[in-house]
Amino acid sequence: MTPERYKRYKATLDRRQPDLTVITDRVHKPHNLAAIVRTCDAVGIGEFHYTVPRAGYRSLPGTAMGSQQWVTRRSYDTVQEGVDQLKSAGFKIFAAHFSARAVNFRAVDYTQPCAILLGAEKQGVSAPAAEVADEHIIIPMQGMVASYNVSVAAAIILNEAQRQRENKGLYNQVRLKQADYHRLLFRWCHPLVAEFCDKHQLPYPPLDHEGIIVEQQKWYSQVKASFKI
Repeated sequence: MTPERYKRYKATLDRRQPDLTVITDRVHKPHNLAAIVRTCDAVGIGEFHYTVPRAGYRSLPGTAMGSQQWVTRRSYDTVQEGVDQLKSAGFKIFAAHFSARAVNFRAVDYTQPCAILLGAEKQGVSAPAAEVADEHIIIPMQGMVASYNVSVAAAIILNEAQRQRENKGLYNQVRLKQADYHRLLFRWCHPLVAEFCDKHQLPYPPLDHEGIIVEQQKWYSQVKASFKI
Protein backbone atom coordinates (compact mmCIF):
# COMPACT_ATOMS: atom_id res chain seq x y z
CA MET A 1 0.00 0.00 0.00
CA THR A 2 1.47 3.33 -1.09
CA PRO A 3 0.19 6.73 0.08
CA GLU A 4 -0.75 7.58 -3.52
CA ARG A 5 -2.82 4.42 -3.98
CA TYR A 6 -4.55 4.92 -0.63
CA LYS A 7 -5.47 8.48 -1.61
CA ARG A 8 -6.86 7.24 -4.91
CA TYR A 9 -9.00 4.62 -3.15
CA LYS A 10 -10.44 7.28 -0.85
CA ALA A 11 -11.04 9.74 -3.69
CA THR A 12 -12.93 7.05 -5.61
CA LEU A 13 -15.11 6.15 -2.62
CA ASP A 14 -15.71 9.86 -1.96
CA ARG A 15 -17.44 10.06 -5.35
CA ARG A 16 -19.43 6.81 -5.26
CA GLN A 17 -23.17 7.18 -5.98
CA PRO A 18 -25.02 4.56 -3.90
CA ASP A 19 -28.41 5.58 -5.33
CA LEU A 20 -27.50 5.06 -9.00
CA THR A 21 -27.13 1.60 -10.51
CA VAL A 22 -27.68 -0.67 -13.50
CA ILE A 23 -29.64 -3.91 -13.74
CA THR A 24 -29.40 -6.17 -16.79
CA ASP A 25 -32.12 -8.49 -18.07
CA ARG A 26 -30.17 -11.59 -19.17
CA VAL A 27 -27.39 -9.77 -21.01
CA HIS A 28 -25.02 -12.67 -21.63
CA LYS A 29 -22.06 -11.69 -23.83
CA PRO A 30 -18.95 -11.42 -21.63
CA HIS A 31 -17.52 -8.40 -23.46
CA ASN A 32 -20.81 -6.51 -23.06
CA LEU A 33 -21.05 -7.30 -19.37
CA ALA A 34 -17.43 -6.30 -18.86
CA ALA A 35 -17.95 -3.01 -20.69
CA ILE A 36 -21.07 -2.18 -18.66
CA VAL A 37 -19.32 -2.87 -15.36
CA ARG A 38 -16.35 -0.76 -16.51
CA THR A 39 -18.70 2.12 -17.29
CA CYS A 40 -20.40 1.70 -13.91
CA ASP A 41 -17.08 2.18 -12.17
CA ALA A 42 -16.21 5.14 -14.39
CA VAL A 43 -19.37 7.08 -13.44
CA GLY A 44 -19.16 6.24 -9.73
CA ILE A 45 -21.53 3.28 -9.50
CA GLY A 46 -20.40 0.82 -6.85
CA GLU A 47 -23.06 -1.90 -7.27
CA PHE A 48 -24.12 -3.67 -10.44
CA HIS A 49 -27.23 -5.88 -10.60
CA TYR A 50 -27.76 -8.60 -13.18
CA THR A 51 -30.06 -11.45 -14.03
CA VAL A 52 -28.24 -14.75 -14.48
CA PRO A 53 -28.08 -15.59 -18.21
CA ARG A 54 -30.09 -18.54 -19.38
CA ALA A 55 -28.50 -21.99 -19.74
CA GLY A 56 -25.72 -22.18 -22.29
CA TYR A 57 -24.11 -18.84 -21.49
CA ARG A 58 -21.26 -18.00 -19.18
CA SER A 59 -22.22 -16.15 -16.04
CA LEU A 60 -20.66 -12.86 -15.02
CA PRO A 61 -18.45 -14.14 -12.15
CA GLY A 62 -16.48 -16.24 -14.65
CA THR A 63 -15.77 -13.25 -16.85
CA ALA A 64 -12.35 -11.63 -16.65
CA MET A 65 -12.91 -7.92 -16.01
CA GLY A 66 -10.49 -5.29 -14.82
CA SER A 67 -13.27 -3.46 -12.98
CA GLN A 68 -14.81 -6.39 -11.15
CA GLN A 69 -12.85 -5.81 -7.95
CA TRP A 70 -14.16 -2.24 -7.68
CA VAL A 71 -17.84 -2.89 -8.41
CA THR A 72 -19.95 -5.18 -6.22
CA ARG A 73 -22.17 -7.54 -8.23
CA ARG A 74 -25.65 -8.68 -7.22
CA SER A 75 -27.20 -11.57 -9.15
CA TYR A 76 -30.82 -12.68 -9.45
CA ASP A 77 -32.53 -15.67 -11.00
CA THR A 78 -35.23 -13.45 -12.49
CA VAL A 79 -35.33 -9.79 -13.43
CA GLN A 80 -38.52 -9.42 -11.40
CA GLU A 81 -36.59 -10.40 -8.27
CA GLY A 82 -33.96 -7.77 -8.93
CA VAL A 83 -36.45 -5.06 -9.80
CA ASP A 84 -38.53 -5.80 -6.70
CA GLN A 85 -35.46 -5.47 -4.48
CA LEU A 86 -34.42 -2.20 -6.04
CA LYS A 87 -37.93 -0.75 -5.84
CA SER A 88 -38.21 -1.75 -2.20
CA ALA A 89 -35.01 0.24 -1.61
CA GLY A 90 -36.61 3.32 -3.19
CA PHE A 91 -35.13 3.11 -6.69
CA LYS A 92 -37.04 4.14 -9.80
CA ILE A 93 -36.54 1.79 -12.75
CA PHE A 94 -35.77 3.38 -16.13
CA ALA A 95 -35.92 0.71 -18.83
CA ALA A 96 -34.06 1.32 -22.09
CA HIS A 97 -37.00 0.13 -24.16
CA PHE A 98 -38.83 1.34 -27.24
CA SER A 99 -42.57 1.65 -26.59
CA ALA A 100 -45.47 4.06 -26.96
CA ARG A 101 -44.66 5.58 -23.58
CA ALA A 102 -40.89 5.87 -24.11
CA VAL A 103 -39.28 9.30 -23.71
CA ASN A 104 -35.92 10.73 -24.72
CA PHE A 105 -33.31 9.45 -22.27
CA ARG A 106 -32.26 13.03 -21.49
CA ALA A 107 -35.78 13.92 -20.32
CA VAL A 108 -35.70 11.96 -17.04
CA ASP A 109 -34.16 12.90 -13.71
CA TYR A 110 -31.17 10.70 -12.88
CA THR A 111 -30.36 12.59 -9.69
CA GLN A 112 -33.08 10.67 -7.84
CA PRO A 113 -32.45 7.07 -6.71
CA CYS A 114 -32.69 5.12 -9.96
CA ALA A 115 -31.61 2.01 -11.83
CA ILE A 116 -31.09 1.73 -15.58
CA LEU A 117 -32.63 -1.51 -16.86
CA LEU A 118 -30.91 -2.92 -19.95
CA GLY A 119 -32.17 -5.84 -22.01
CA ALA A 120 -30.41 -8.81 -23.55
CA GLU A 121 -28.67 -8.72 -26.91
CA LYS A 122 -31.17 -8.92 -29.81
CA GLN A 123 -34.22 -9.53 -27.58
CA GLY A 124 -33.94 -6.33 -25.54
CA VAL A 125 -35.87 -5.80 -22.30
CA SER A 126 -38.32 -8.66 -21.71
CA ALA A 127 -42.05 -7.97 -21.64
CA PRO A 128 -42.38 -8.66 -17.87
CA ALA A 129 -39.48 -6.32 -17.10
CA ALA A 130 -40.86 -3.59 -19.35
CA GLU A 131 -44.22 -3.88 -17.61
CA VAL A 132 -42.80 -3.23 -14.12
CA ALA A 133 -40.45 -0.40 -15.15
CA ASP A 134 -41.45 3.06 -13.94
CA GLU A 135 -40.45 4.71 -17.22
CA HIS A 136 -39.20 3.71 -20.66
CA ILE A 137 -36.34 5.68 -22.18
CA ILE A 138 -34.88 5.67 -25.68
CA ILE A 139 -31.76 7.08 -27.33
CA PRO A 140 -32.73 8.90 -30.55
CA MET A 141 -31.34 7.17 -33.66
CA GLN A 142 -30.54 8.91 -36.95
CA GLY A 143 -29.40 6.00 -39.10
CA MET A 144 -30.57 2.67 -40.43
CA VAL A 145 -29.80 0.52 -37.38
CA ALA A 146 -32.54 0.10 -34.80
CA SER A 147 -30.49 0.38 -31.63
CA TYR A 148 -27.07 0.75 -30.10
CA ASN A 149 -25.09 -2.15 -28.71
CA VAL A 150 -26.23 -2.67 -25.11
CA SER A 151 -22.87 -1.67 -23.61
CA VAL A 152 -22.76 1.47 -25.78
CA ALA A 153 -26.31 2.35 -24.74
CA ALA A 154 -25.29 1.93 -21.11
CA ALA A 155 -22.38 4.32 -21.58
CA ILE A 156 -24.52 6.96 -23.31
CA ILE A 157 -27.27 6.88 -20.66
CA LEU A 158 -24.87 6.79 -17.73
CA ASN A 159 -22.89 9.70 -19.14
CA GLU A 160 -26.10 11.75 -19.02
CA ALA A 161 -26.73 10.56 -15.46
CA GLN A 162 -23.21 11.65 -14.52
CA ARG A 163 -23.72 15.07 -16.14
CA GLN A 164 -26.92 15.68 -14.19
CA ARG A 165 -25.37 14.56 -10.93
CA GLU A 166 -22.29 16.70 -11.47
CA ASN A 167 -24.50 19.74 -12.08
CA LYS A 168 -26.29 19.04 -8.81
CA GLY A 169 -23.01 18.66 -6.91
CA LEU A 170 -23.58 15.02 -5.97
CA TYR A 171 -19.95 14.10 -6.65
CA ASN A 172 -18.74 16.80 -4.29
CA GLN A 173 -19.98 15.09 -1.13
CA VAL A 174 -19.36 11.68 0.42
CA ARG A 175 -22.60 9.77 -0.12
CA LEU A 176 -21.73 6.27 1.07
CA LYS A 177 -22.75 5.31 4.58
CA GLN A 178 -19.74 5.38 6.89
CA ALA A 179 -19.85 1.63 7.56
CA ASP A 180 -20.02 0.82 3.84
CA TYR A 181 -17.23 3.29 3.09
CA HIS A 182 -14.83 1.75 5.60
CA ARG A 183 -15.78 -1.81 4.64
CA LEU A 184 -14.98 -1.18 0.99
CA LEU A 185 -11.84 0.79 1.79
CA PHE A 186 -10.48 -2.09 3.85
CA ARG A 187 -11.33 -4.64 1.16
CA TRP A 188 -9.52 -2.59 -1.46
CA CYS A 189 -6.50 -1.98 0.73
CA HIS A 190 -6.19 -5.51 2.13
CA PRO A 191 -8.17 -7.99 -0.01
CA LEU A 192 -6.57 -11.14 1.40
CA VAL A 193 -7.04 -10.06 5.01
CA ALA A 194 -10.63 -9.06 4.23
CA GLU A 195 -11.28 -12.46 2.67
CA PHE A 196 -9.90 -14.17 5.79
CA CYS A 197 -12.02 -11.99 8.09
CA ASP A 198 -15.15 -12.61 6.03
CA LYS A 199 -14.56 -16.37 6.03
CA HIS A 200 -14.15 -16.48 9.80
CA GLN A 201 -16.68 -13.74 10.59
CA LEU A 202 -14.08 -11.47 12.14
CA PRO A 203 -14.38 -7.67 12.24
CA TYR A 204 -11.93 -5.83 10.05
CA PRO A 205 -9.04 -4.31 12.04
CA PRO A 206 -8.79 -0.51 12.01
CA LEU A 207 -6.61 1.34 9.49
CA ASP A 208 -4.35 4.32 10.09
CA HIS A 209 -4.28 7.48 7.96
CA GLU A 210 -2.12 5.73 5.35
CA GLY A 211 -4.28 2.63 5.02
CA ILE A 212 -2.04 0.41 7.13
CA ILE A 213 -3.56 -1.95 9.72
CA VAL A 214 -3.12 -0.39 13.16
CA GLU A 215 -0.66 -2.45 15.23
CA GLN A 216 -0.74 -5.07 12.51
CA GLN A 217 1.84 -7.39 14.07
CA LYS A 218 -0.15 -7.46 17.29
CA TRP A 219 -3.35 -8.18 15.32
CA TYR A 220 -1.69 -10.97 13.33
CA SER A 221 -0.37 -12.52 16.53
CA GLN A 222 -3.80 -12.46 18.13
CA VAL A 223 -5.37 -14.06 15.07
CA LYS A 224 -2.71 -16.77 14.92
CA ALA A 225 -3.20 -17.54 18.61
CA SER A 226 -6.98 -17.72 18.18
CA PHE A 227 -6.83 -20.09 15.26
CA LYS A 228 -3.60 -21.82 16.27
CA ILE A 229 -2.07 -20.96 12.92
